Amino acid sequence: MCTTCTTAPPPCGRPALPPPATWQHGRVTAATHSTLFPRVPGPSQIVAPPRDADAVLDGLDPEQREVATALHGPVCVLAGAGTGKTRAITHRIAYGVRAGILQPGSVLAVTFTNRAAGEMRGRLRQLGAGGVQARTFHSAALRQLQYFWPKVVGGEMPRLLERKVQLVAEAAARCRVRLDRNELRDTTGEIEWAKVTQTVPADYPAAAAKALREVPRDPAEIGQIYAMYEQLKRDRGVIDFEDVLLLTVGILQDRHDIADQIRGQYQHFVVDEYQDVSPLQQRLLDLWLGERDSLCVVGDASQTIYSFTGATPDHLLNFRTRYPHATVVKLVRDYRSTPQVVHLANGLLGQAGGRAAEHRLELISQRDPGPDPAYTEYGDEPGEAEGTARRIRDLIAAGVPAGEIAVLYRINAQSEIYEQALADAGVPYQLRGAERFFERQEVREAGAALRGAARFGGNDPLLDDVVDLPSQVRAVLSTKGWTTEPPAGSGAVRDRWESLAALVRLAEDFARARPEATLGDLVAELDERAAAQHAPTVQGVTLASLHAAKGLEWDAVFLVGLTEGMMPITYAKTDEQVEEERRLLYVGVTRARLHLSLSWALARSPGGRASRRPSRFLNGLRPGSRAAGATGAPTVAPGGGVERGSGGAPGRRRSRGPVRCRVCGTTLTEAGEMKLMRCEGCPSDMDEALYERLRDWRAGQAGLLAQPAYCVFTDKTLMAIAEAVPATDAELASIPGVGVRKLNRFGADVLAICAGEEPEVGGVEG
Repeated sequence: MCTTCTTAPPPCGRPALPPPATWQHGRVTAATHSTLFPRVPGPSQIVAPPRDADAVLDGLDPEQREVATALHGPVCVLAGAGTGKTRAITHRIAYGVRAGILQPGSVLAVTFTNRAAGEMRGRLRQLGAGGVQARTFHSAALRQLQYFWPKVVGGEMPRLLERKVQLVAEAAARCRVRLDRNELRDTTGEIEWAKVTQTVPADYPAAAAKALREVPRDPAEIGQIYAMYEQLKRDRGVIDFEDVLLLTVGILQDRHDIADQIRGQYQHFVVDEYQDVSPLQQRLLDLWLGERDSLCVVGDASQTIYSFTGATPDHLLNFRTRYPHATVVKLVRDYRSTPQVVHLANGLLGQAGGRAAEHRLELISQRDPGPDPAYTEYGDEPGEAEGTARRIRDLIAAGVPAGEIAVLYRINAQSEIYEQALADAGVPYQLRGAERFFERQEVREAGAALRGAARFGGNDPLLDDVVDLPSQVRAVLSTKGWTTEPPAGSGAVRDRWESLAALVRLAEDFARARPEATLGDLVAELDERAAAQHAPTVQGVTLASLHAAKGLEWDAVFLVGLTEGMMPITYAKTDEQVEEERRLLYVGVTRARLHLSLSWALARSPGGRASRRPSRFLNGLRPGSRAAGATGAPTVAPGGGVERGSGGAPGRRRSRGPVRCRVCGTTLTEAGEMKLMRCEGCPSDMDEALYERLRDWRAGQAGLLAQPAYCVFTDKTLMAIAEAVPATDAELASIPGVGVRKLNRFGADVLAICAGEEPEVGGVEG
């Protein structure tokens, strides 16, 4: 853009500069233009492009259009869930290409998954910008590394290590450290985190402590394993995926001639999901850019859910500080979800804290109204799974395709009970986030069988009586376990059948698209798909973790297992970690287009103690609940429990007015509820582990006294103690059911247990 022309029309023929703006409000647009924010240059301020370029802008909303036409200088797009960010940035690239402002080969668009990159390439081809490179960070870096390695180092590039787990296991063995399966997985994750944050083995323990990492083993041990892993890679001449980025960064830093060559090739950069970049990826992007600022980034700080991998939203949140003259466009028109779903999503973030929450986007649904989100409480986990399966079966009967339904949970271990429940209900399902489709053993075996049939089919009696391609595939796969009807139940047999059934459906679709296709043509198609990791669609309900669901959407979403300890997860201790858990639930909510169900179970198994409580994130959102700090509700301390004023000697009775529920504010009348200081139906914030320790202690005391357990403390009193977690005599005495006598007799033991200590060993005073 010309820096001297500030009037329209400028003599240079380039867009006129807008009036100067302050850094706080510089060139920002929202869904509805505000006088606070000067508008970004619109299409009328840009030199008239060819008419076919204008056609690219058709169908874009005002904010998407401003993204598409902001082609100069740094651009930051803050895009909420479902607001059409991919549409906006692909139309931006296509508009620039068709207007002659951007050369296709000079644009590099980077994102984080092969699926997202493939989708971007497909859209760009449809828009007439097929020459644009759309890749993941790793894919783009790998191409550059392969090309320049002979020139920089000489010889062939080291072999890429596809799976580092085995080498990490060997490194641990060399260090004489035994890791179980989970520790091995988590240690591998720690090594990956260290590398993307550019932490060397010697610095790992200090860096992990500073970042408050939940490490699977002693940090010093992990540092040793990390160092040995790096040594084994050097000895064997292999590199891992993180090395691809590190080596590319090293080459661009050391070889200015190569950096200049790459910068000469790529003049313009687009980065999707910018809230997920790691420090290492940002360093690579900086080296690609050099001193230029022809950069467009797209992201949403409210969808930052991968900090455990080294991702940070700081680069997105600091973009305007780094580029004070940047154009910032906010996309808040939600085209995915109904107003009911969007209202819940906005309410969820409305209670958030932290820096990301300060930049949250208030979404505005563009869809017709739909059903209200359903909140369901179940007695136990099997009941929750069975109830979910019944509701899914009803939706399918009502016309919702199984492939448009998802069950989302916090951790993969929760999937098994839903697999069984869906299988029992006769509902097909698929697991997402498990082993890659083309790497499954049954898929490899099926591919080999189809390849053999394609080569020698004329001599195969199995194919004598079949003519069309789908029938040939069915005949071949029947020898590998495929049947016309799925097997009963869940587990490995069902998973194998689902994989083979997906290949059968792919053959049917392929034959419809290419009626003259042969078995050999289908095998070639499978090989191409395997190379691109383009798996066929499995027609079934999706079971996935919330992390694996990012970037996807369904007509109906079931968010299950929403209890304290699971959402937020138990090991989320700091405010930042808890807020990331809230964002994870937000991602889950915004996956739903129409139907949204949220559920939880009060006990793990039938007949178990109903001690669980719904996620704190649902307070103030689900019917009958209030958010912490709501008018009329007591103040709840950040760590749980009730904030109580000091005063009064231990054990002294204080005059008190009506006892009110500390959650909803209702006046309590039942003795049991008054002990708990809450309604029976209101959520509990009880420390379950503490409650169990108190019960064990009580049983011992009752035995010493030769009295029933309730004579020590009733269950309700123990629950009240486990909810309040008192730290002083005064706090313990304020709990109904703890009088002067019991305070003097048991107070020291109870406070010790609440503090995580063992009570003193000894008898009970009479």
